[in-house]
Amino acid sequence: MSLFEIIAGLLVLTALFAWLNHRLIHLPHNVGLLVMGLAASLVLVGLELLLPQTSIFAELTNTIEGIDFSDALLHGMLGFLLFAGALHVDLGLLKARAWAVGLMATLGVVISTIVIAVGVWYAGAAIGFPITFAWALVFGALISPTDPIAVLAILKNAGVAETLEMDMAGESLFNDGVGVVLFTILLAAAVGGEGNGVDFLELGQDFLKEALGGGLLGFATGYITYRAMREIDDYPIEVLISLALVMGTYAIAEVLQVSGPIAVVVAGLLIGNRGAAIAMSETTRRHLFDFWTLIDEILNSLLFLLIGLEVLILQYDLSLAPFALAAVPIVLFGRLIAVSISVFALRPFEEFAKGTIPILTWGGVRGGISVALALSIHEVDEKPAILAATYCVALFTILVQGLTLPAVIRLFGREEEPELKL
Repeated sequence: MSLFEIIAGLLVLTALFAWLNHRLIHLPHNVGLLVMGLAASLVLVGLELLLPQTSIFAELTNTIEGIDFSDALLHGMLGFLLFAGALHVDLGLLKARAWAVGLMATLGVVISTIVIAVGVWYAGAAIGFPITFAWALVFGALISPTDPIAVLAILKNAGVAETLEMDMAGESLFNDGVGVVLFTILLAAAVGGEGNGVDFLELGQDFLKEALGGGLLGFATGYITYRAMREIDDYPIEVLISLALVMGTYAIAEVLQVSGPIAVVVAGLLIGNRGAAIAMSETTRRHLFDFWTLIDEILNSLLFLLIGLEVLILQYDLSLAPFALAAVPIVLFGRLIAVSISVFALRPFEEFAKGTIPILTWGGVRGGISVALALSIHEVDEKPAILAATYCVALFTILVQGLTLPAVIRLFGREEEPELKL
């Protein structure tokens, strides 16, 4: 199939499933698309087992395999999704929560990576599926970034404290970039060292270079764009400029080998706050924000449908099931430790909403980014186990944690907004 035919088919499926979910199932939009995509995949797998002579399954599998999910997300969708998310973040509130967000998005990711790596390393040995520590670190890095897409809409309608919502949204925007940088570095170390001899000092230097470089690049391109928008008042051109900003910034980041995700988040924060307040008319602001909201909805819908359909190309090996299932509580425990350390370290200096630790722990949903990173690993012996564990964790967090998050908020949270210590 041609690229046009593949995109057309995905859009038709997305629209059909979205309509059916809205009319019949009434699940949250993204979760509904994931469930329907997953159900369609499992039905096709079942038909293949019952009717092995049919060619429909093979043709659809070949079509899905023709979509490089990892490349499509990491070098296509991700920049647009992160920019759209950052565009709507209140920079003033983010500044007030800067220490909480910054600590959880950096130190929290590192802690989570290490705790999860140790857990899967021991669990693998215990269940007869050993994995080297270097590859355990790779899994810890790819599964640690949280995905705000499936839970932000739930948070907004659940009466959660504004500061807690900002902690989760801000952390998710930045820890995506931090997680991708950490994964890239650890993957290179695991492949280059054949699973041995990880140089943590060198890893730290590379991490700072990519993360800080991405932030500086995003500020530079965002500021240039802000100045350009300030000189004109023509919303079609300004929307076009915002598209150029995202794609140009991400492309430059890859050339300079700095973090593209962090760059577009910083650029989005600048345009969504200072740019919207000073450089745009009311008409431009309305059209630009509506445009990016629509882009966000369309790409998220495609992303969650693709996650469900990716079941068609997974390698079915029941021997991997114990390792994949063991990864779920390990990842949840790693998230709990990372959140708890961050909160307790900052509690003497600023207030946190009631229930911050359980809500942030349970709200740590993993999604397309983790799956894409796992798929991007080259064909090594450890890849099937890592991919199976990643997919199992992603489905659990989206379907179980995402759907029960409102109940957790009602149980542990409160609507009152605490006063900040400034």
